[in-house]
Amino acid sequence: MISGLWNGISGLNTFEKALSVQSNNVSNSNTIAHKSDVISFEDMMYQSRYGKGVSVQSVEKNFEQGSIKITNNSLDVAIEGDGFFVVSDPSNPDNNYYTRAGNFKIGTDGTLQTTESNKILGSSSTISNIVSSDGTTEFNSNYTKNIGSQLISGNTSYLSINAKSTDYTQSAVESGVSGSGLLTASGKISNINALITDYNKKLDIFSSSPDSPSVASTSQVSQVNFSNFATELQDDGSYIELYAGSNLVRQYFDTDVQTTMNKFADKVSNLEGLSGTVDSNGLLTITNLIPGDDARITGPSINDNGYSVNEITSAVVGSGQAMVNSSRDALKTALESADAKFLEMTNKIENNDTLTLGQLQLKLDNLNISEDSSGTLSIENGLIYSKDGDNTFLVGKLETVNTYNPESLMAVGNNLYATTSETGEMKNADNINKVTGGALELSNTSLSDDLVDLMVYQRAYEASSKSITTSDEFLQTAIQLKK
Repeated sequence: MISGLWNGISGLNTFEKALSVQSNNVSNSNTIAHKSDVISFEDMMYQSRYGKGVSVQSVEKNFEQGSIKITNNSLDVAIEGDGFFVVSDPSNPDNNYYTRAGNFKIGTDGTLQTTESNKILGSSSTISNIVSSDGTTEFNSNYTKNIGSQLISGNTSYLSINAKSTDYTQSAVESGVSGSGLLTASGKISNINALITDYNKKLDIFSSSPDSPSVASTSQVSQVNFSNFATELQDDGSYIELYAGSNLVRQYFDTDVQTTMNKFADKVSNLEGLSGTVDSNGLLTITNLIPGDDARITGPSINDNGYSVNEITSAVVGSGQAMVNSSRDALKTALESADAKFLEMTNKIENNDTLTLGQLQLKLDNLNISEDSSGTLSIENGLIYSKDGDNTFLVGKLETVNTYNPESLMAVGNNLYATTSETGEMKNADNINKVTGGALELSNTSLSDDLVDLMVYQRAYEASSKSITTSDEFLQTAIQLKK
């Protein structure tokens, strides 16, 4: 009878705890990324084959994936798969915490934070390269022309490459010497536009194959030796010509033979993407300003006398970063010849398994990217970007971690977990999950199952209380018999 009382009391204690677990699950059914608790029971010691009641064996977290809800909020992010975000509590910076709740905000100091103002840790980008005409290191208000912007994700690093220039359409003027690369203002603008197109084309190629070998582009250089020009260009009816692609370049005799040759070279120079020079011996050199482009120089002749084309340097497109750099350098030279300034900035995050975590600074002015810090943030595949006008900058990367024993993590409230002695080392988990921006993971609580369990535990609690009252009645009867 005393054993029956004890068994009933153990049932009351155990199922009271079970009710607390299930009610907590139910109350957190709408909590972002809440992981439900699973309670397990065990019977207590036996004596003479009589059991001594029940107790709680364990209460563990169920880390099964919750449903993903699309919110389109730029600072919402969800982990699809295993892993946790890393959180630092400013009041206890020596210990990191872990969470799957991705409803983040930007703090007044420009860092990414939880709703409780704990700092989210990750990898911030660095400015790995700046190419500038005059030493400028940020896109100030003088840089009004957007040249290109590309995001590149490779096996070893993530990059954002952005380029701008001052207004070359206003600064370009005619310059040069006839016969030695004389260019009109419109010719300079045309070359720059062609080189901008090539630069963006090379960025697209690099983005699609970021891990290709780095091979520089080469520019095509062709020569035609008009050795008989002095005797064949004698009157107004004589002319010199060639084809550059589908463009016919023809110059009729003008003033004298050297003037005619110089004007012929000038016409070549004012074709988009080409530069022509000629010397006093009639040697015409045509340089393709667009690296890797084949201009196809054909049909050179004076009147009906044909000449051969000697390709001094063949065009090679190249690949990888060096290909982009070749195109950029050619564009920079063309812009500077138009008295414009060029600025390219590359932001980089190394992609490796070594976790070097820090606070994610999200303000553009903190990164020395722009004098205007009002960029619009977005998160794609865990990478944080800031869009400033037509340019998109790589700002940082949300790092995720995991352990072989996530059930050992201890819930400490506010959707945070702390490690225990059984957790082991937290390791990079980026390769086992997908981090989705504009979405949140919902609670994995199953209301139907939890409500059923609540009723079961309620009945078990009532039955335990009944066993106590029954044992008490037995005990009272025994006492009365003793009297």
